Amino acid sequence: MSKDINRREFLKMMAALPLMKLASDLSAFRLQDIPFQEPGSPNILILVFDALSATNVSLYGYHRQTMPNLARFAEKSTVYHRHYAGGSFTSPGTASLLTGTYPWTNRAFHLYGSVVKEFESRSIFNSVPGEIYQRLSFTHNYLASILLHQFGGDLDLIKNTKELCLFNEYLLADSVFKNDRNAAFLGEKTITRGQQGEDIQLPSSTFLSAFHRVWRDWNNQDVVYKYRDLFPRGLPSANAGPFVYLLEDAIDWVQDSITFTEKPFLGYFHFLPPHEPYHTRKEFVRMFRDGWAPVSKPDHVFSEGHSEKYLQSKRRWYDEYIAYVDSEFGRLIDSLEQQGILQNTNIIVTSDHGEMFERGIAEHVSPTLFEPLARVPLVIHHASQENREDVHIPTSAVDVLPTISAMVGQDPPQWSDGIVLPATTDHNNIGDRNVFIMDAKSNPKKGPIIKGTIAMVKDRYKLIHYKGYDGFDNEFEMYDLINDPEELDDLYSESNSLSGDLKVELLSALDEIN
Repeated sequence: MSKDINRREFLKMMAALPLMKLASDLSAFRLQDIPFQEPGSPNILILVFDALSATNVSLYGYHRQTMPNLARFAEKSTVYHRHYAGGSFTSPGTASLLTGTYPWTNRAFHLYGSVVKEFESRSIFNSVPGEIYQRLSFTHNYLASILLHQFGGDLDLIKNTKELCLFNEYLLADSVFKNDRNAAFLGEKTITRGQQGEDIQLPSSTFLSAFHRVWRDWNNQDVVYKYRDLFPRGLPSANAGPFVYLLEDAIDWVQDSITFTEKPFLGYFHFLPPHEPYHTRKEFVRMFRDGWAPVSKPDHVFSEGHSEKYLQSKRRWYDEYIAYVDSEFGRLIDSLEQQGILQNTNIIVTSDHGEMFERGIAEHVSPTLFEPLARVPLVIHHASQENREDVHIPTSAVDVLPTISAMVGQDPPQWSDGIVLPATTDHNNIGDRNVFIMDAKSNPKKGPIIKGTIAMVKDRYKLIHYKGYDGFDNEFEMYDLINDPEELDDLYSESNSLSGDLKVELLSALDEIN
């Protein structure tokens, strides 16, 4: 790269280049075209696959072989078997990962949530020295995009979501109101489609919603027709931010960007698949029509009334979508290995939350915090790692930021709620700690936590506290996750001394926050 072009100018040029497919990548450039990397400063690549539950991943013992490429990648990585998201949907889950703090600290626990102002300069992007690291990001998920733009002062490039879409439904929110994305997204969505939720009932504009539907259908039909054979269930799309896209395009862009950007880099790339709707590619359709069914579980008090048949159908579609995600993940890793980038790169593979198909509940918009919603994959490959390691103690999304700090020789920040993950550096003393997960989408942003669900994992046990719900206030559940991984036997009892001890710890933590 010419010395007359600085790194920001180079990235702007890269953002304007058309996407190149893998085959053309491998034939169009020479290894000497890749920017030289000084030894001692590893690249850091963070790959987030949205709504990917560890309970549906074959690496963690799932019945279906959903992710063979991740299993292959794990053979030279560290696998965390009991890793937990910070929340049960995008906003709190992503904010916990990016800031190293729980939702009750960063306060991004609402739909379209954002972190409080002091955390705009406290993220993984400033946990590495900006004068050394090139910092890049992209997400399909508009809720995650709100957070990335909050941290924009510490980023060299935020790839605009709509640039990797085949069709984008938003008219103004993503282009005109760039500094007020959360309000703009919510406002445009309300005007064109209304808002329906636990505490929100807002109608759409009759005229504008009708106009929007006509405009959307007219512009979308050509795209759907073009790809109908490749994606017979429909194109990958998003409901939180309505658009259609190809995961292949995003993988290609990531591949090109990290190949030709200055080194070292820190890249955070947050893909929407396997988030619903589960529109897998044709070769994965019906691959799991095997007649298998998981353990049947009784409806929960927060059941949505879905039948076992419906839930098993949704689960199968979800599993087939995961298989599509895994194929694209494998393609990216193979490309990085062929280009020699893998040997200088620490790779973190994880998710922001899980997905659930049991107890009458589908997907993840639920006040519950059972394992399918809360437990997510975490696989970390060190640039020099040749053998697999397995970690079986509870870890959290808030631990990723301190771990990245340690990777680049920085002290973990004092304000983080996390610790340096064991087996990734020499900081292996994890001690006796509690891990927390939280859903408080109906709680006021400021002030105490008066309504929500808080789960605490300690050693082999999980205690779940339901607070402020009509007809289900101040309730508790407790499960032995080792002997009862399906969470079928609620052990909570006021007369159980262990229940009492865990309850005191959870409520003490909540009182301290409040």
